[in-house]
Amino acid sequence: MGTERFESGRVRLRKYVVTEEVQQTVPVRHEEVRVEREPLTDADREQAVSGTEISEAEREVTLHEEHPVVETRTVPVERVGLRTEEVTEEETVTGQVRKERIEVEADDTVDLPEDPGKGRGK
Repeated sequence: MGTERFESGRVRLRKYVVTEEVQQTVPVRHEEVRVEREPLTDADREQAVSGTEISEAEREVTLHEEHPVVETRTVPVERVGLRTEEVTEEETVTGQVRKERIEVEADDTVDLPEDPGKGRGK
């Protein structure tokens, strides 16, 4: 008995792209302006009076804010491939086997050589 090797199937690995919507909360900051007023102490009042005369002036403050920025990057996470493995299993088969048998008969005057495993037939 022996074995016979034949094609039993095929496997295909196909790569495709799926696009999905992703939502992520990102903290963003912005600046707000507040007018602060504080009462003058006696020391502050003396300094204010000894300074320049009352005059007009302007102050300008630049405000900043952040906006979320979406950036996508390709990040490899794994390598995929196909490999075949040969697995040996035991399998019992049943079938019919035909054999030929031979019998030799001779009378006592004929000396027959012995057939290995059979002994002398008559």
